Amino acid sequence: MRVVTVCGMGFGTSLMLLMDVQAIGRKHGLHIEGEATDLGSAKGKPCDFMVASSEIAHELKDVNVDVIPIMNLLNKKEIEEKILPVMVRIAKEKGEI
Repeated sequence: MRVVTVCGMGFGTSLMLLMDVQAIGRKHGLHIEGEATDLGSAKGKPCDFMVASSEIAHELKDVNVDVIPIMNLLNKKEIEEKILPVMVRIAKEKGEI
């Protein structure tokens, strides 16, 4: 499955989020491809879901995929608790699990 992680500039925070999402996927046997991008470019990126800080997530309300808002970007437990159910649901829909 494919994820787009989003931050204001498309460098630091979104790249950190992408690495966390991919690590969580590996931990649970799911292959996650993805791209870290800025808010302005995110809306045109094809993906199964998006992950962004809670401050930026509300800017993505008009996309056609799940947008997962993260309050504390350093809290790996919060990230996993929020994204794992979405990843499992998408993997089931795609017949990957």
